[in-house]
Amino acid sequence: MTRIAAHTADESDLRLLTRHFLAVLEQTQPGRSVEVRVPPYAAIQCIAGARHTRGTPPAVVETDPLTWVRLAAGLTDWAGAVGAGLVFASGQRSDLSSLLPLPGWAGGSADLRRA
Repeated sequence: MTRIAAHTADESDLRLLTRHFLAVLEQTQPGRSVEVRVPPYAAIQCIAGARHTRGTPPAVVETDPLTWVRLAAGLTDWAGAVGAGLVFASGQRSDLSSLLPLPGWAGGSADLRRA
């Protein structure tokens, strides 16, 4: 996480960590009421509630890979990222502040800690 903290992570670091942290969120918050988008790497649906099947979901969170990884790891706080325009969050349940940082992120592989 050193390169993430220093804003020097390369594309492969960001791709790996983005997908990892989205998978953790999806596993710990199952459901389909919120779509979390981190282009260009991935998008998931999570959090229990109303399910959508077509079109724009009722709640959307979108951010860039570096911001997502920093939020998930606790290196950036939700309110600050939203306030700075780094996160777009709309709809009910789109406030992920109570879910971030994700549980157990530091317990991952040595590769994740070095990224």
